[in-house]
Amino acid sequence: YLHQRGRLRPTIIKIEGARSMKIEFVREIAASADTVWQVITDFSSYSQWNPFVTACSCDLTVGAPIAMTVRLGEQVRDQVEFVSEVVPGELFEYRMKPVGWLLHSYRQHDVCAVNDTTTRYRSIFELNGWISPLVGMMLGKALHNGFEGMTDSLVSRAESMVKLSTLGQEVSDDDI
Repeated sequence: YLHQRGRLRPTIIKIEGARSMKIEFVREIAASADTVWQVITDFSSYSQWNPFVTACSCDLTVGAPIAMTVRLGEQVRDQVEFVSEVVPGELFEYRMKPVGWLLHSYRQHDVCAVNDTTTRYRSIFELNGWISPLVGMMLGKALHNGFEGMTDSLVSRAESMVKLSTLGQEVSDDDI
């Protein structure tokens, strides 16, 4: 891991094999795990802080759809994926509807308390299947930039919430 501004910064894109691409970010956030989880799962507020997923709705239950508006570079697209795993306060994962062995993916948010005021957040996106190299060539940079922007913005949002709450202020979306 490389350090940048006191935060862990891992290898970003790994080609895991001929038919796999993985984008992973790890950050230590100066906020409790509860605060980080709150930011990740407050889907209706994504438009206020998230440059990648600009709109989102989801019921955090396995099998439920997660409807998103995603900005991939200059393109904006609506997509629906499906919740595959939820461990409240710790893990949220969703997957695209697979296109057989041609293409399938998963996205994971992993939240781990280091202590009461510090959280390690791990963002993982993995694309697999026979056509994943082609999709990676076409969208890899935009996906990388999107997931990195979302991760960095998540850190900023959670840490801003902590700063405002330590000042004794009621935290509202307009304040962050």
